[in-house]
Amino acid sequence: MNDLRQSPRPKLEHLDDRPVVNVSEAEYRRLLGYPAHHTTGARADELAGWTRGWYATHGRPWVYLREVELQVAREALVIDGMGFQSSRLHAHLREAGAERAMLVAVSAGQACEAHASQLWQEAKPDEYFFLEMFGSAVVEHLMATLSARICEIADHDHLMAVAHYSPGYTGWDIADQNRLHALISRGQTRPFPESLEVLSSGMLRPKKSLLAVVGLAPRNGLTPVSPQLVPCETCSFAPCQYRRMPYRHAAVRPAGAPDTRPPVAANGREPTYSVNVRALRKWAKERVRLVPGERGTVEACFRFDGTTCSDQGRPLAFDYAVTLSGPADGYTILDSSCRPAAGDTGHTFMCAYLSDSDGLMRSLDREKPLLGRPLGEVLRWSRSPAAAGCHCNSDSRAHNWGLALEAIHFALVQEPAAFSP
Repeated sequence: MNDLRQSPRPKLEHLDDRPVVNVSEAEYRRLLGYPAHHTTGARADELAGWTRGWYATHGRPWVYLREVELQVAREALVIDGMGFQSSRLHAHLREAGAERAMLVAVSAGQACEAHASQLWQEAKPDEYFFLEMFGSAVVEHLMATLSARICEIADHDHLMAVAHYSPGYTGWDIADQNRLHALISRGQTRPFPESLEVLSSGMLRPKKSLLAVVGLAPRNGLTPVSPQLVPCETCSFAPCQYRRMPYRHAAVRPAGAPDTRPPVAANGREPTYSVNVRALRKWAKERVRLVPGERGTVEACFRFDGTTCSDQGRPLAFDYAVTLSGPADGYTILDSSCRPAAGDTGHTFMCAYLSDSDGLMRSLDREKPLLGRPLGEVLRWSRSPAAAGCHCNSDSRAHNWGLALEAIHFALVQEPAAFSP
């Protein structure tokens, strides 16, 4: 087998100024301080619902990622040409055998902090507290989903991700926040969508933000001796296919306790989507096209915009075309296809295309999920979400098919006024 770690390739740089935010109820409740199985009252539920609604409308989260060189010598730690004196960070990366690193920045956005401050000035401490904690939950969620993407990128190169480490963590002086911020800024070619400042104290503005270093180490099939090196314990991204240890805050339902997860309604009119409803509503308006077909059928098209998982995250576009029966037959999927959009060149930089373009295109032609089944079954389709926006492996392709079919379902069922056959 070729050693992909020795193959020269451009370093990855990725910026997403519109990441999907879908903070789980369990994570939000944990940060609010509620016990795992505590039943909240009407006021708390009202505040939590208001907070989610406000952030869905006004929140401006973003994530940034860049791959850099790493030298972990016996006496020195150098990241992308800059030395760091933290003996704990040095030991963290050295113990894992890290060979490369990812520099990470995530933020819940300036609007969240500004509005929380306004609520405090207006003497609304409850609203302030719920929004503050939701901002923290957003940062944790962004870091978890970004960690999943780093795990997938590392796996392509036969590496594994090491748990992220940030200034202010045990043994790494918060004052190094300035150096890490300067290091990230020095090599940026994609500026942050909003300013991110480091105060003299080392704290960030906006405060619901995080800077971190993620080491990449050789994957030998074994879990590192020290659990602190494994990112999984602090990562809440439950469906990650690269999980090696359980999440330390995972909720465990007591034996005999009822499953309170919201069911999918039998009539399909109250569906439970895996995608954030705000995103689905936006996609239904901007990415889904519905056209009446012959004999009462519906021709649906979904435009997928993503990025490659390597080569600096080049943008790519795919068109998903689906032929459906009429509503009387439950919008049964009669035919479907997924192809690169006309004029798109980004797909030619996907690692799967570069290694076997014919094989990748045959897979795209062959895979027709839920063919012959009602469209609503996408809501029950068990699949492994993928962090990357490419189509290189079957999990990524299934994940993207799920996005397309859920967006089409939403456009037909939840926004029926948008289509009149």
